[in-house]
Parts: sequence; structure tokens; C-alpha cells
Amino acid sequence: MKRNIVIAAVTAAALIGGGTATALATTGDDQGSARQTANTKLSDDGDRDDQDDRDDRDERDDDAARVSSSDVTAPEAIASALKHTSGTAVSAELDDEDDGGKVVWKVDVLSGGTAWHTVSVDPSSGKVLGSHADDEDDTAQVRAALKGSSVTAEEAAKAAAGKGVVTSVGLDEDGKDKSWEAETRKSGGAEQDWKIDLKSGKVTADHDDDQDDDADDADDQD
Repeated sequence: MKRNIVIAAVTAAALIGGGTATALATTGDDQGSARQTANTKLSDDGDRDDQDDRDDRDERDDDAARVSSSDVTAPEAIASALKHTSGTAVSAELDDEDDGGKVVWKVDVLSGGTAWHTVSVDPSSGKVLGSHADDEDDTAQVRAALKGSSVTAEEAAKAAAGKGVVTSVGLDEDGKDKSWEAETRKSGGAEQDWKIDLKSGKVTADHDDDQDDDADDADDQD
């Protein structure tokens, strides 16, 4: 009888010990899985950051390529577009065509009452490649912003050219302070945004844009 009790006790101890070992093993597996998951997440975050950096570099390279491929300046592109389509130039941008990725100047012209046209200008020759009508819903805002203005888009682009190669110029008709906005790029690749006063033509750094970029960076870090 005593022997049976001893055997039963040893068996119970073995079961209890095995159970404990199993529990510890299981706990260790959970901790290992948690560490592995955390490491995987950090790796994924690092990969996304690296990809974002590569995308930013690619975008800068693309912008630099656009600039280097253009012999025609923004003021010249605007002048060529207005010879083809009379009206008021509201914006000009060195950009890719929708088909094939060919780089062209795209100049938006408001002509007549509410007629909008986008004129494509060859960045090498200044020749107009074509134009098409556009529908815009901010015509009244644009005309109100330009009322009393003495500086044209062409003149704004010329003023901003002292800061670097102008890759775009456009009217900012929103908010309290109406102005022309221009983006320039220097030979080293650095780009900067500027505001050009509608009446005086004075060029100042666009700090609002810098603040927006800082806010975006903060959001990305969060």
C-alpha cells in the first residue's frame, strides 16, 4: 500500500514538473515571438524609411533632369504661350506630359470670360506643341485676385529668376495675402519657394511653405 502511495506521489510530481516545464517553455516561446514581432516591425519601419529616402532622391533627380533638359525659361514659355493663346497667364510649370513622360512647359491661360486653356510649350525650342480647353471653377477668385495687380506671371517669373532656375510660377488666390508663387532650383539641386508681390514685384521667401513641410515631417515621425 505504501509503495503504491509513493509511486503515485512520484508520478504526480513528474506530471507537475513536466507541466511546469511546459508552461515555462510556452512562456519562453511567447517572449521570443514578441521579440521577433518587435524586431520585424522595426525592420519594416526601417525599410519604409529607406524607401521614402529613395523616393525623395528619385524625385529630386527627376526634377533636376527636368531643369537640365530645358533651354527655355519660364518667362519665355509664358510669352510663347500668350502669342498662341491670348489672355492672362495664371501659371506655368515644367512638367511631364501625360503620355510618354516627355518634359514640357504647361502654361494655363485665362482668356475671354471664363475660358481656360492649357498650352504646352517645347522646353528646347519654345515652340507651342498644342493646347486644350480646361474647366476651372475658380475663375471668379482668379479675376478678383488679379484686379489691381500690376505684375504679370511673366514678370513674376523674371523676378524669381534671380533666386535660381524657375521651374514653376502660379497665382495664389486663396487666403488674405494674394501673391504669385514660384519654385526655383539651384545647380546643386536645392529647391525653394518664393512669394512675389502682385503690385511691387518684391520677392520674399515663402515661409508658410516651410512650415507646412515641417508639419508634414512631424506627422511622418509620429
